[in-house]
Amino acid sequence: MQLHNFNSGPAILPQEVLDQAAAAIHNFNNTGLSILEIGHRTSHFVEVIEEAKTIVKRLMNIGEEYEVLFLQGGATMQFMQVPMNLLDETGMAAICDNGVWGNKAVKEAKLFGPVTVVSDSSDKKHTYLHKQLNLPADTTYLHITTNNTVEGTQWHSYPQLGVPLVGDMSSDIFCRPTDFSKFDLIYAGAQKNMGAAGVTMVVVKKSLLGKVNRKIPAILDYQKHIEAGSLLNTPPVFSIYVSLLTLRWIEKEGGLVEMEKRNLEKANLLYKTIDEHPLFYCPIAQEDRSIMNAVFFLNDSSKEAAFLELCKKEGMIGVKGYRTVGGIRVSMYNAMPLSSVVAFCDLMKSFA
Repeated sequence: MQLHNFNSGPAILPQEVLDQAAAAIHNFNNTGLSILEIGHRTSHFVEVIEEAKTIVKRLMNIGEEYEVLFLQGGATMQFMQVPMNLLDETGMAAICDNGVWGNKAVKEAKLFGPVTVVSDSSDKKHTYLHKQLNLPADTTYLHITTNNTVEGTQWHSYPQLGVPLVGDMSSDIFCRPTDFSKFDLIYAGAQKNMGAAGVTMVVVKKSLLGKVNRKIPAILDYQKHIEAGSLLNTPPVFSIYVSLLTLRWIEKEGGLVEMEKRNLEKANLLYKTIDEHPLFYCPIAQEDRSIMNAVFFLNDSSKEAAFLELCKKEGMIGVKGYRTVGGIRVSMYNAMPLSSVVAFCDLMKSFA
C-alpha cells in the first residue's frame, strides 16, 4: 500500500533528498566518513553550511545586510531569543496572536519587556486574521506568525507599518515567492518545509542588533553566532546537511515560483473538494486560508472517527487535527506530490 504523508511536522521530504542523505550517512562526499562523523569545523562541513547560506540568500534575494544563521532550539527557542536580543523596558513588542504559536510568542516576550497584542483572532476561534493593526508609538518590532499551522490561516500580504518586522515562517518558508526584504528578522524550524528536525534557520538584518542594554548569554546572542559563522558551539551537522539538500532540490525544481505553482494547485484542489461536498466544511475565512495546512471538519461529527479510520486504512498519514482544534488537518508542504492530494480528495468524495 502506498503511504501519503500529510504530517504537519516533522514532515515529508523529497525522495531524492532522503536518498542523498542516506548515502551520506555511509560515505559523505567520498571522504570515507559518515556525515555523522565529520568535524563541524573541518572544511568538509564549512563548505556545507556556506553553500546553504548562499542558497538561502539567493532564494530570498537578499544582500549582505542580512546574515543567515543555523541554530538549535526550534521556533520555541526563538520565542524568547528574539525579545532577549531586541526588546527591553525602553520599547514595546507588538505581537499578532492568531493561534497557538503567536500566543506562545506573547508569553515568552513578556519575560523581557512590555508586550502589546495588536491582532487577536480568538473571538472567532482563530478562523481569520485580524489585519487592522494599531501600533503603540514606542513599538520596537512587530511579530507575526506568517502561517498558523494549527489553525490553518496564512498571511498572504505582510503589514508594513514603519517598524522592524519579525516573522515566524516555520511552516511556510520557501513555499512561494516573497519580498523577504520586508522582514528584519525571519526564523523557521526546518522540519516542515526545509529539511529535518533539529535545526532552525534565522535570517537577521545585522543593523537590528546590539541595541538592548541587557547582558545576553553568548549562546543566545545573535551577534556572537554571526561572529562564529553559526559554529559558536557544535551545530546539528546532519540536520543542516539535509537542509542543504532540500535547498538544492528547491532550486533544481524551479525555485519559489515553481513551489508556489505546485502548492496552489494542491491547495485549490483540496479546498474545492471540501466546498463542493456538504459533508465537509472549512470555517477559515476564504481570503486567509493556508496553502500549507488545510483545517476542516465534518458537518456530522459522529462520522469523523469513521473517516479517520478509513484514512488510516488507505495510508493517509497524519490527518487528524491538532489536539486543541480537532477535525481534520491536511498539510501540503513543498515535497508533497499532487498525486497524494488527488488520492485524498478521491477518498473524501468516496466517503461523502
